[in-house]
Amino acid sequence: MKGNLGYNKDMNLSSKIKVAVLRGGPSSDYDASLKTGEYILSALRDMSEVYEPVDIFISKNGEWHRKGLVYEPHRALEHSDVVWNALHGSYGEDGQVERLLESLQIPFTGSSAVASALALNKEMARRLYRKHSLLTPAHELITEDNFGEERLIDIFRNFLFPVIVKPANTSGSLGVSLAHTFLELKQTIKETFAHSPRVLVEEFIKGNEVSCVVIEDVKGERIHALLPASPELQRGEPSSKSKFKLEIEESKRIEEMAKRAHEALGLSHYSGSGFIVTPQRKIYILETSSLPMLHENSLVPRSLHAAGWRPRDFVDHVLRLAV
Repeated sequence: MKGNLGYNKDMNLSSKIKVAVLRGGPSSDYDASLKTGEYILSALRDMSEVYEPVDIFISKNGEWHRKGLVYEPHRALEHSDVVWNALHGSYGEDGQVERLLESLQIPFTGSSAVASALALNKEMARRLYRKHSLLTPAHELITEDNFGEERLIDIFRNFLFPVIVKPANTSGSLGVSLAHTFLELKQTIKETFAHSPRVLVEEFIKGNEVSCVVIEDVKGERIHALLPASPELQRGEPSSKSKFKLEIEESKRIEEMAKRAHEALGLSHYSGSGFIVTPQRKIYILETSSLPMLHENSLVPRSLHAAGWRPRDFVDHVLRLAV
């Protein structure tokens, strides 16, 4: 367990559980984090007989706010029993805030500092995917030290173009580009260095995107997968008009791959993995988020709803895992 129940020294077992919700933060996913945080706070307010939400807003410059006042993190979290980490991207998903919470010995939702950093490190995650027999696109890691004409020529000769260029240590689609020519490749890598000192050049896999969320300790399974979902469903397109369909066997394969990725990366409580299904029906795993976004425009709530989960059911379950 990442923490203990002793952080709130005055906690009475019969009192409400104080849940500090961290949202905002110094990352490009600031706005998404605010939405995730509000989703969690709303679910907690719906369980006011059990939980007392504490809104902890972290500004873009890293200041922690509680009830409009700026505090040091340990003071902002004072008397909280458990933390819901609703931060996305750098600081929230790269192990920084997790290390802080671990040092304070307060339980928190999501994964440990080490596992979080590993999941956000796309190159290391790819190595673990392959080690656990998960099909993932071929890639090359470029750093400012090995970035040169010879390396680029080697990539140009060995990859079919276009190729994907992306930061190796960011979440979501931040800084992701498509390069069609040698000159585009060179320029795009230079531009991507602005987001990360490590850049992935990855083979472009044509197909349909699919996401799959896993949750621990559900329905007698140590890791339980929800039904895979696609952006087509997110946009509200009727399934009868959707050209892309997943066969039952394909859904099962994606679910198993998402479980294996969660386990391979050492993640905790819940996670979400992204996949590409090609026209030839090959399934590639692209990345795994240790803290998938939770708001009305994200895929996770739709997957939860399809499985009969209310927001409060999911939030309550994850908090119980955390403590």
